[in-house]
Amino acid sequence: MRDGVKEFHLVAEPVVREIAPGMKANLWGYNGQSPGPTIEVVEGDRVRIFVTNRLPEHTTIHWHGQRLPNGMDGVGGLTQPQIPPGKTYVYEFEAKRPGTFMYHPHADEMLQMAMGMMGFWITHPRNPSVMKVDRDFVFLINAFDIEPGSRTPKVATMLDFNLWTWNSRVFPGIDHIVCRKGDRVRIRMGNLTMTNHPIHLHGHEFVVTGTDGGWTEPRSRWPEVTADLAVGQMRAIEFDATDPGDWAFHCHKSHHTMNAMGHDVPTMIGVDPRGITQRVMNLVPDYMVMGERGMADMGEMEMPLPDNTLPMLTGTGPFGAIEMGGMLTVVKVREGLARNDYTDPGWYKHPPGTVAYEWTGELPKLATASAASSR
Repeated sequence: MRDGVKEFHLVAEPVVREIAPGMKANLWGYNGQSPGPTIEVVEGDRVRIFVTNRLPEHTTIHWHGQRLPNGMDGVGGLTQPQIPPGKTYVYEFEAKRPGTFMYHPHADEMLQMAMGMMGFWITHPRNPSVMKVDRDFVFLINAFDIEPGSRTPKVATMLDFNLWTWNSRVFPGIDHIVCRKGDRVRIRMGNLTMTNHPIHLHGHEFVVTGTDGGWTEPRSRWPEVTADLAVGQMRAIEFDATDPGDWAFHCHKSHHTMNAMGHDVPTMIGVDPRGITQRVMNLVPDYMVMGERGMADMGEMEMPLPDNTLPMLTGTGPFGAIEMGGMLTVVKVREGLARNDYTDPGWYKHPPGTVAYEWTGELPKLATASAASSR
């Protein structure tokens, strides 16, 4: 605080981000991280942000969704001069309405956003009893195209990304969402990729309580288990953590829960390649056939990978390989947690008789289709 104004300092600069254990990427971000730090203020606060440019080119910051003076909107060439390398510019405005917002450049944005320049802004209601929850999580959805074995994203890619990330991380590098049974939980998500994402929660229903435009009216809400985030949108969802367990939370586009994808991989299902495979291995000892029984084959094999490359299917749970990567985490609902305890409680211990099991007896006789239809 300085003379009644909340001051922040953002430094636009190159950063190194661990996408998941075993892979790091050369990105651009703010204050040594990508995404940048989440800025939190209170409705009605006067805010001043110092932005220092340590990139090799000019930049700006746009305060996505905010009500502010036009000259503070951050569109280079339209509402302000670009911020040259080595210079510091100041943005100052009042946080007029509560809600969830994003910040990102509007300067060479195809390159700068593709390199990871983005962050979240939360304006809390002045009245703390408004839209009160017990746990409040936030993440940005972004994507990168990084060739296996390399570290720097290709910035001209339009849609064929191979790393679909939350907060520039992929499963199993994404933190679990730890909740106490009975808590009211809010998850805020912003999408700054080039495609939409249907975000799906297992085991619970939720309602959409917030957008970029503010809180939604209670009479406009309905229960969902999947919320679609279009490009440039923010959604806040809320649910009551009623059922203990380890509940998957992920993008429902199946290729967004994979890593290091290859777009020209042939389909080998039903093909017996054993003869040709052995002949190829005589020439290339590390050669492996791609998925004659499906993609799960590839997760089970010890496939050699270039350094700094993640496998397509990764992550292990209490029952073996989870066979997903990318945009996936686990909502862990537990009884008995302390109010501010976000420590990973480990895998859920299922009560006896509550896990799917192998059937070894005779199958029950089922009614035929014609018999069933006659009834």
